[in-house]
Amino acid sequence: MKRIGLIVNPVAGMGGAVGLKGTDGNVEEALRRGAVPHAMERTRITLSRLAREQELHFVTCSGSMGADILQETGFKEFEILYSFSGQSSVLDTKAAARRFKEAGVDLILFCGGDGTARDIFEITGRDVPLLGIPGGVKMYSAVFAVDPVIAAELVVAFDQRNLRDSEILDVDESAYRAGILKTRIFGIARTPASAGKVQVAKQVYEEPDEERAKQEIARFIQEVMLPGTAYIMGAGTTTEAIAHRFGVQKTLLGVDIIKDGTLVASDVDEKTLLDLVERENEVRIIISPIGAQGFLLGRGNQQISARIVRMVGLKNLIIVATPHKLAEIPALYIDSGDSDLDAEFGDSIQVISGYRIAQRKKIHQSQNTTG
Repeated sequence: MKRIGLIVNPVAGMGGAVGLKGTDGNVEEALRRGAVPHAMERTRITLSRLAREQELHFVTCSGSMGADILQETGFKEFEILYSFSGQSSVLDTKAAARRFKEAGVDLILFCGGDGTARDIFEITGRDVPLLGIPGGVKMYSAVFAVDPVIAAELVVAFDQRNLRDSEILDVDESAYRAGILKTRIFGIARTPASAGKVQVAKQVYEEPDEERAKQEIARFIQEVMLPGTAYIMGAGTTTEAIAHRFGVQKTLLGVDIIKDGTLVASDVDEKTLLDLVERENEVRIIISPIGAQGFLLGRGNQQISARIVRMVGLKNLIIVATPHKLAEIPALYIDSGDSDLDAEFGDSIQVISGYRIAQRKKIHQSQNTTG
């Protein structure tokens, strides 16, 4: 019998769609902007696939930190080892992790982002393996499954003899909100090992050839951008290079809108994008994979939601990445929150990787259905 400790950060990911780049310390502002919690839904996808497993015994927290969603997904027998009141906090996450560690759980399964991973690891260290259900805004650490369905598969296959070292990254929150990515390795956790199912830590490429490649991509994109068309520009240095071709200062870690070579709006949220798509006749989306993780959607650009992508249309999605980045990524990943949309991407997609140069890149499909 595997004893699994479950911790849900109920406010994780709320800041993404509303453009806050994180929820830590910003819950009230996220709610004011109309953010909707989705950590429960992400956890529900995972647990619904584990409900029939006979060899799992869950220990968890009260209410929205675990017990509620276990009950909703059909688990009748589980232990509540930590209870909290009011709105959960970092202190509750750490206290729960401490109780789970003392209880000798085999694995802690959590839903959240880098902050949640960091808080749990601060208590458990390498004594307890960790596995994250991706539910936050910032998920640059290597302890997260690539999506909630894969998280369930990893729990079922979990074996203490098959673990890997996985970096937990500490992101400078204030710098991140200012559009600067500063990370350091906070610790090295142990995570279930399975090639292609647990993401790698984000890497930032700064090689001279990378810069030349970005300029070649930007030169080509500038040539083919259509007049009168609004372009939604995702985060990253490659899209930043495209904006610079027009003399536009792009938000490095945010989503901006460019039309006819002019910045229409910077660091926008999902609502702003919805308004744009509804009023503009022609809209395109330009995005680039996140670091060495290979995610097109679902990591760091939640403002470009599944709803936005559907309204714009997959045929109007432009992917850009340098040859070096593509060589380092075994496959591209999509975790939009809409499993049907993820499946519509198919097995591969064209990626612009230079001036009038493109290559097809494999897309990892995990059969991520919500039924």
